[in-house]
Amino acid sequence: MTDLTMEPSATIGGVLARRYGLVPDSLVQIPIGQGTTNYRATCAGREVFVKNYPPGIDLAREADATELSALAGLHGIPVAGLLHNRDGEPVDTSTRHAISVWEWMPGAVVTADLTAAQAREAGAALGRIHATFAALPASAGPSAQEQRWRGVNVPDLAATIDRLTGMAEARIAAGIAEPFDVQAARTLAERRDSVKEIPQLMDGLPTLTTQVLHGDYSPVNVLFNADRLSAVIDFRPPDPFFIAYEVGRIAFYPNTVATTADWLATARTLIEAYVQANPTVADHDIRASAQVALLQLLKSLYGVKQHYLKPGLFQDALNEFWLQRHHAVRVLLDHQADTDAMLDDLITRR
Repeated sequence: MTDLTMEPSATIGGVLARRYGLVPDSLVQIPIGQGTTNYRATCAGREVFVKNYPPGIDLAREADATELSALAGLHGIPVAGLLHNRDGEPVDTSTRHAISVWEWMPGAVVTADLTAAQAREAGAALGRIHATFAALPASAGPSAQEQRWRGVNVPDLAATIDRLTGMAEARIAAGIAEPFDVQAARTLAERRDSVKEIPQLMDGLPTLTTQVLHGDYSPVNVLFNADRLSAVIDFRPPDPFFIAYEVGRIAFYPNTVATTADWLATARTLIEAYVQANPTVADHDIRASAQVALLQLLKSLYGVKQHYLKPGLFQDALNEFWLQRHHAVRVLLDHQADTDAMLDDLITRR
């Protein structure tokens, strides 16, 4: 349990009492999330989720993200209710520890081995979110993310891999290596060889549809009670990006691909439910979802880069995530024909 007399907990506890009328009996930091520090607060028997934003973050855009969550809720998506402060603001900025406060939602995260029912629930919810957000004016705007995503510089990426490999190998040579250093050296060498696939994969992409998305739709932000989806949480600010990216990210999630034998069947079940809930989605966006997921994993050093350059809030989890993501790259590279055949068949049967 967090000591409420210590910073920043003392400040957050005071804000809850002064600005929300919630006096916390306990305030426990939750070991999830890399972009914000998150707490579970118990206030006179009522539990709430508190998101503490880091300095420098664009709080106006974070407030916009809360509006997306509310909009999804109005269209039948189970979401956490946002609690406004005494001034009716979605994000409280009365101290240097800016926070938003949400109803605590029951349910558990399932990061691998989704049941068929869970896959259908996750796919259908994403389909309804995309169908709803497609009508937003921002969905018709340009996508800055698209330009950044397509603009990957493979030589620069290779140079970064070489730098990280050198850091891992230096620790090994000095006799101060931890187990992850050995794993990092091996997987980075494999990734160095695989990034040569990026240009051909990128060139093979069609023109993809962009719109406002959830922004971080992955198993860690989808809660289940048994097979029922109980909440979609942590919507991100409204930045248009590829539909194919968000479909591929959840359907071919690294933990699922890396650890379950039936990952392809799970992906099909999820995407079928998505298409039923968002029937106007273009075939080429569905067909490209696996390729976009593979490209995202191939060009990302998320996890291992943090380990050596700037550790995250929960670096051990990031280390493991890097290993899962790297293994998923190999699986998806080896099964491109299988994913293409599955998606083609799914589209044919629409």
